Amino acid sequence: MQIQLLKSKIHRVRVTQAELDYIGSITIDETLMVAANLIEGERVQIVNINNGERFETYVIKGVPNSGNICLNGPAARKVAINDVIIILGYGIMDFEEAKSFKPSLVFPNETTNLLDH
Repeated sequence: MQIQLLKSKIHRVRVTQAELDYIGSITIDETLMVAANLIEGERVQIVNINNGERFETYVIKGVPNSGNICLNGPAARKVAINDVIIILGYGIMDFEEAKSFKPSLVFPNETTNLLDH
């Protein structure tokens, strides 16, 4: 049996940009993507802390260490600049493997969206 479980999480980042006139997706600072084990084109769930919206889109790689989090296309209507969101990626794996799997959890600085080192 295979199950779906949390693979990646970027916890509490601030939306820096929303571009309605775009084909869709979320642009994420590449440094955060790497830390969270997310790849370009991957399907993600977005949870908006400010308004309760939950929706899915796919990842576009942003400029490393920019702190940029941009919702594009129709997803731009689900957020406002400075909203705080959580970005979740899921994986499908064997049930036994899933029992010991540890997701990549990232907790950036909520003000800058950068990783504190």
